[in-house]
Amino acid sequence: MQRRSFSALASTLAATLAAPVLLSAAAPALAQEPVTLRFSWWGGGERHETTLKAIAAFEAKNPGVKIKGEYMGFGGYQERLTTQIAGGSEPDIMQINWAWLATYSKRGDGFLDLGQFKQHLALKEFSEEEVRMGTVAGKLNGLPTSYTARLFVWNRAALERAGLKMPTTWEELFAAGKSFQAKNGDKAYVIDGELYDMLLLSQTYIHQKYGTPYVDPAEAKVAMSPQALLEWVQTYRRLVEGKVATPLPYRASLGGAEKPTEQQPDWVTGTWAGNYTWDSVLRLRASTLNKEQKLDIGDFLTLPGAKNSGMFGRPSLLFVASKRTKHAEVAAKFINFMLTDPEAARILGLTRGIPAADSQFSVLAAEKRIDALEQKAYLQIKAAKDAGRISLPSPLFESPRVQKFMREVFEQVAYGKITDQQAAARLMDEGNAMLARLK
Repeated sequence: MQRRSFSALASTLAATLAAPVLLSAAAPALAQEPVTLRFSWWGGGERHETTLKAIAAFEAKNPGVKIKGEYMGFGGYQERLTTQIAGGSEPDIMQINWAWLATYSKRGDGFLDLGQFKQHLALKEFSEEEVRMGTVAGKLNGLPTSYTARLFVWNRAALERAGLKMPTTWEELFAAGKSFQAKNGDKAYVIDGELYDMLLLSQTYIHQKYGTPYVDPAEAKVAMSPQALLEWVQTYRRLVEGKVATPLPYRASLGGAEKPTEQQPDWVTGTWAGNYTWDSVLRLRASTLNKEQKLDIGDFLTLPGAKNSGMFGRPSLLFVASKRTKHAEVAAKFINFMLTDPEAARILGLTRGIPAADSQFSVLAAEKRIDALEQKAYLQIKAAKDAGRISLPSPLFESPRVQKFMREVFEQVAYGKITDQQAAARLMDEGNAMLARLK
């Protein structure tokens, strides 16, 4: 498959993304008999609005085809979808998290094999890796809307006011906490995040040091050694006790432990300076900052000699089709329209991240719909991915049960209810037992 190179992208973006865009001709009508398909997704108001407009554009190109939207917020979406699939009443086309493939299609037969309809899919628009990420047991279950990863986002102005620069090494990060508080008070923190953000940040350090994430990418087992598990817990504690990261008890006292960073007054005013987060939420993080603040993308902190960046990256979302749909060909063509058509790109914008498909990326880049911060993040992630320094995580790591378990263990650490050694033992023994049940 032909794929844009990192250097070509960098040159294109550096040249103000002004390349002309050619529109493809409208596709012919798909069906002569009336056809109705259901399409489900979750999101916020902007995603709902743009998706409905994109549906209308597809219907206009394909008289006789009706796409019925079924949309909601994220809360309860997976539970509803699970019930629908179990009862054989799922929508024809669905938006899912990539990790859900491990739940709904362990052997590749949980969704429609889109590979049977390659003639209707512009697969050349995706890299081989992106196609592989949606493939299970040789069957193409889904295609990605975009790719996302965790990176370091800094309020450069807040750091500069404290006489600090954006950290370029782990040691600089670990040492920054007390210096930052000395300038801004004991409620000021270098980096904020929910508990999951902080345990992911700590896992990144351990992945670089020991070469393994928590869950083995190939087997349903804990990949970290006992020593690595202990250091994972100790790294989290080091961030908190070193005054680098916002402590969980304090965060909980400010309206909820999982309250988003951009809704925190201390973030708005620059009392908190950084975030370890998905590139897809950059606009949210920037949206509430007052005019004295300035966001920037920092270096991805990497230990010398690390073979893997430990950067947590994966497809943002997948579009899949039901194996029970009576209109598989139409479903494939609709997915292709939403993910590769230039008109759809103009309508959808970045509501599902920077598009994975070359054609849609080119449209948004040429029309300067991708701002400078998003460009910088995108290129940093792409450089690491293209260099093979981001490993696809185990889908089981994002299993709701595994997520709940990890949060519980680290929460007990945060509140001083268990020792580091007890936490490491639980992560090993109970983690392995849970993963064995999930495989």
